[in-house]
Amino acid sequence: MKREEIIKKYKPEKDNLLLILQEIQDNNELNYISEKDMEEVSKYLNVCMAEITGVVGYYSMFSTKPRGKNLIRICCSPVCCMVGGEKIERIFKNELGIGIGETDKNNEFTIEETECLGQCGNGPVIMVNDKVYTELSAEKIKEIINKHRHNANGKK
Repeated sequence: MKREEIIKKYKPEKDNLLLILQEIQDNNELNYISEKDMEEVSKYLNVCMAEITGVVGYYSMFSTKPRGKNLIRICCSPVCCMVGGEKIERIFKNELGIGIGETDKNNEFTIEETECLGQCGNGPVIMVNDKVYTELSAEKIKEIINKHRHNANGKK
């Protein structure tokens, strides 16, 4: 769906800002919000551009730079770290050749850190797109990567 179609689905009310931005990002094949996206939302909602960029910058779910089709969020909370979370990044580095904040050369995967995914009793934990994976091991991570690698459309 195109940016203009997404924006017009919503009433031009400031309360719709997060919904509009999330849908624009979800429909962008590179999984981010562009400067032009923010400008159009700013005009439609009659909100200054600084407010839009402030919201996009504040929420970790939003990105202003292109990302892979599959967004991997690694929980870096103290609880996940205590149960082996510190090894998760190394496993992904070995499997995908990328670390935190990086995207692989095929634009299939981007890895980011997140503070907590709310699964403290089942750590270590990651989220790939909208799905949470718990009690991770190297074998389980390889399975997750292969599952998403073979899903050419990622979360779309």
